[in-house]
Amino acid sequence: MFATVCGWCHSRGGREAGKGPKLMDSPLTDSELAYRIKAGKQGQMPAFASSLNDQQVAAMVTYIRTLKPEGGE
Repeated sequence: MFATVCGWCHSRGGREAGKGPKLMDSPLTDSELAYRIKAGKQGQMPAFASSLNDQQVAAMVTYIRTLKPEGGE
């Protein structure tokens, strides 16, 4: 899901910055990440509240939290 929804802007599965910032090791809290996914950020990121349900947003946050460098453990 991340690849099709977010991968356009967050490079290498969120491990590197692209059009959007690197998400691996994000300093944002889980609540802040969920809010950003739902509400977006004006001029920088679209809002996904109308296309992702709460369970999908939670899955995105979990994915972001489990990101490790490629080839890393």
